[in-house]
Amino acid sequence: MAEIDVVLGDITEQRVDAIVNAANESLLGGGGVDGAIHRAAGPGLAEAGAAIAPCAPGDAKATPAFDLAPVRHVIHTVGPVWAGGGHGEADTLASCYRRALLVADELGADSIAFPAIATGVYGFPTAQAARIAVATVRATPTNATRITFVAFDEDTHAALTAALDG
Repeated sequence: MAEIDVVLGDITEQRVDAIVNAANESLLGGGGVDGAIHRAAGPGLAEAGAAIAPCAPGDAKATPAFDLAPVRHVIHTVGPVWAGGGHGEADTLASCYRRALLVADELGADSIAFPAIATGVYGFPTAQAARIAVATVRATPTNATRITFVAFDEDTHAALTAALDG
């Protein structure tokens, strides 16, 4: 079973084999976590993303990490846009975490860092997203030995910590 923890910080500064990008379907970069990862990785990330796009909500695809060394891979996943919760958003979000772990296993990643997928501009309520993230990661078989949830702000850190401790 993987060791799971929560940290407050910048996902681009994590020392892991793979980081997960909360991407948009084009995989060309955007705002929030997606923009930060693209800026840190350099222009090769957008070129690699364009070559494998589109990525459907709930799916995950990998590219090299380019300038994010020592990270070797960026796993792009597209979260659901919150539309009130009655449109399969929870299932799509859970699929993001499951698919990212599957891709990480295919890549041989021993350690992986996740952001709080879909809680930014996509509007998924943070506490609910945190519960789904933690429950899904715990329930998904993986070869990874270390999984880190990286929170960009205190509220997200508190929600992820509560979900992990709950």
